[in-house]
Amino acid sequence: MFETAELGRTLDKATYEALVPELRTRLLKAQTALEKAGFSVVVLLNGVGGMAETTNRLYEWLDARYLVTEAWSPPSEEERERPEFWRYSRWLPPAGRIGVFLGSWYTRPIVERAEGRAGRMRFGRELARIAAFERALADDGVLFVKLWFHLSKRDQRRRLRDLEAKRTTRFRVGKHEWQRLGLYDEFRHVSERAVRETSTALAPWTVIEATDARYRDVEAAKQLLAAVERRLAEPPRPHPPEPEAPASNPRTILDTLDYSSRVARDVYERRLGELQARLNHLAARLERKRRGLILVFEGPDAAGKGGAIRRVIGALDAQQYRVIPISAPTEEERAHHYLWRFWRHLPRRGRITIYDRSWYGRVLVERVEGLATREEWSRAYREINEFERELVDDGIVLVKFWLHVTSEEQLRRFHEREREPWKQHKITAEDYRNRRHENRYELAANEMIERNSTEYAPFELVAADDKHGARLHVLEAICRRLEAAL
Repeated sequence: MFETAELGRTLDKATYEALVPELRTRLLKAQTALEKAGFSVVVLLNGVGGMAETTNRLYEWLDARYLVTEAWSPPSEEERERPEFWRYSRWLPPAGRIGVFLGSWYTRPIVERAEGRAGRMRFGRELARIAAFERALADDGVLFVKLWFHLSKRDQRRRLRDLEAKRTTRFRVGKHEWQRLGLYDEFRHVSERAVRETSTALAPWTVIEATDARYRDVEAAKQLLAAVERRLAEPPRPHPPEPEAPASNPRTILDTLDYSSRVARDVYERRLGELQARLNHLAARLERKRRGLILVFEGPDAAGKGGAIRRVIGALDAQQYRVIPISAPTEEERAHHYLWRFWRHLPRRGRITIYDRSWYGRVLVERVEGLATREEWSRAYREINEFERELVDDGIVLVKFWLHVTSEEQLRRFHEREREPWKQHKITAEDYRNRRHENRYELAANEMIERNSTEYAPFELVAADDKHGARLHVLEAICRRLEAAL
């Protein structure tokens, strides 16, 4: 693949100066249109030779106010304590903006493979993981422009010597750069595989010869411009559909739960203390072993999620956990992929994040209420499984709960909330409106449980008509999963 770039392409100064004015004008026009178009652009600059210089040129030719740029250096301590894509997701540009990344999620896997610190199979898994990450973003509308800057071994040696010869650029060349040149053939072989296996229709690579700076910068700008103009010329995406048609009374896996069992109060109080003490001990072990814990609570209104969460945090040190209540996304969150706002809150090693509702909103409320297209919520099952696989592979213990109550018990709790002054804030007209769609919600929940209860992240189903029994069930499940993991 790289052979086609080794053609000694150059651009003389006169031609360059004749091309640039029109190129800059078209870039700025496309950037202005992008602001209103509802999608973002991610430009990846990888390879060797001139990435920083090309970034500077793009800043010169574009409106810098609408650019997001990051040069990826070795991860900080904070970044090493979270799943790898956490650091990248934080910098993803919102809709209407262009993000330029020098280096990317490709850098570490390529370096480790070329230097012999990762085997062929592990490298293949890394590439598959990257492809899944890019596919999820591209499916959501992100436009990828992936540029690989290529230099021959001779040209790379000449470039390093030229940099060393100038006092103003000497600092950019050290022992490390010359060592990398000594592994040129290994890096080229590994890079070719990475480019070949991750160049997809949604996120293709373009290889650019980087020997001549003028040619390199113009070609990079042309690729960016062509990609943006093509996307702008496409018809707009369809609006979300109307909500699904009402469903008849369904029979689902949730009907198989036993809602009749009850736990006596004295048994509950004794077991609650025992389980909280057990969880407190396990949380301390979690911190010592530098493992993260994520708890996800889902279920219908008044199912007891809040009460269960309060019994969990009653066993924890307040410095170790965060509770993230999820409601309708903000304008900033809607400008990103729907998983972006959940990536932001992932716990550091040794810490705990508790989500009161979660990413499953895409296949529940957004599906039922017609806030997402069928294409969007249908592919979300796969995207969520890939997201959770990433969390678990990084060592996070992920425990997911679906707390369910019967329709009769939910209505009783609604009425109780209306009667008790300190509970009235919990009940709204929206809760009663949702009851009219309970069959559709239950069918959506059933499909979610079937498709997203994996062996590495199974759902824990909790019959929650009895609050005491449900809380004990939740605590017992968390302790059991932590003991197995630690």
